[in-house]
Amino acid sequence: MRVNGGPLVVIGDSLLDVDIEGAADRLAPDAPVPVVDVEEERLRPGGAGLAALLAARDGADVVLVTALGDDPQGRVLRALLNGHLEVVPLPLRGSTVRKTRIRARGQTLVRMDTGDGRAVTRATEAALRAVRGAGTVLVSDYGRGVAGGARELLSGVGVPIVWDPHPRGVTPVPGCALVTPSESEAMQMCGRPYVGPDQAARQLTRTLRAEAVAVTLGAQGATLAHAGGHYRRIPPPTLTSGHDVCGAGDRFAGASALALRDGLPVEDAVAVGVGEASRFVESGGAAAIRLRGHELAKEMGDRPRTPMEVAELVRSSGGRLIATGGCFDLLHAGHVSLLRRARALGDALIVCVNSDASAKRLKGPGRPVVGQRDRVEVLRALGCVDAVMVFEEDTPDAVIERLRPHVWVKGGDYSGRELPEAASLERIGAETVVLASVPGRSTTGLIAAVQEA
Repeated sequence: MRVNGGPLVVIGDSLLDVDIEGAADRLAPDAPVPVVDVEEERLRPGGAGLAALLAARDGADVVLVTALGDDPQGRVLRALLNGHLEVVPLPLRGSTVRKTRIRARGQTLVRMDTGDGRAVTRATEAALRAVRGAGTVLVSDYGRGVAGGARELLSGVGVPIVWDPHPRGVTPVPGCALVTPSESEAMQMCGRPYVGPDQAARQLTRTLRAEAVAVTLGAQGATLAHAGGHYRRIPPPTLTSGHDVCGAGDRFAGASALALRDGLPVEDAVAVGVGEASRFVESGGAAAIRLRGHELAKEMGDRPRTPMEVAELVRSSGGRLIATGGCFDLLHAGHVSLLRRARALGDALIVCVNSDASAKRLKGPGRPVVGQRDRVEVLRALGCVDAVMVFEEDTPDAVIERLRPHVWVKGGDYSGRELPEAASLERIGAETVVLASVPGRSTTGLIAAVQEA
């Protein structure tokens, strides 16, 4: 049993899902349709974003490779994902897809889809690095183009690949450890009518050259076929049945992929997936997901915000504002790890960056290697960063007192030492959190290695 220690890397199309909940106790006077008195609007990631989020909420280390638009819906989606997992963004052409369900007393009445976004299908260096470090890969295809670039990303990958297909998507790459179509998707992929799920699973292992295919059957579990031709039914656990199955396929695919990463045989991994999907539906499905700060995410997505606007939005909504500071010269994996963990502590992260003059006084001649404009742009591109603020002083005291964060984060190299900004933090009543640094990752070390080479 082989265990792959890297993260689950999810590759696929992310959507913005919105549930509008209310009561429908009367008909409209001008048409025989129900009138929904809206009580609540909830936002969450959909598509590959939901699959990644659900896996991350299990405590797994998850990296999501997805296309994100620079529009209000795209910024909301990014804000909803922030703090839960690492996002490697790809370009999106068009507007972010939004799927809105109108629901009354738990029953979906209608779904409205907007947005025409499609991924620009090209591999990026960041995406390639993410896949090379994966413990397992889940391709969550929602027919919007990200999976079309997966062949280049997955070339030569030596870890299990789980492929969750879509009717408008692309054909899975050969050699997948597991392909997970629903029954209707399997029938369509087989290309002929009246094929039962068991026969479809066996046929697809041959045509897709997959190690295994699991056709999901809703309340009946799944049927699993191996490349050798034999198959078996995987029944669900005995649970009280739910009726909202939205997101069940994402839950199944993600849980199965994590089980394969942890070294389970494919039959056991599929059994884990069936069990987790069943419990997900029983607990209310995607509609029951509650994300902290989703209203704040909606506000943050309206347009790009200045650092002070972000700070005011977080405070006025009762959220928790996180801030950190530094030069962030030659941004590396240690910086990214620190920023991701910092963002997970609250609802928004503002990074305070030393100006070029400040960094030179602090670090000496020859620094910074990267100018402040480029450092700011790179930091702004990170999904875990909500705003960047440059300061000219030798310490961040002034920006701390302007922003008034609830939490100030420092790297582990400050452990046990009094911070220069300690007095300012005490004045505003901010909590200080010191996060451990990633061993072997430092800007000084990078510069020394380049000079030696």
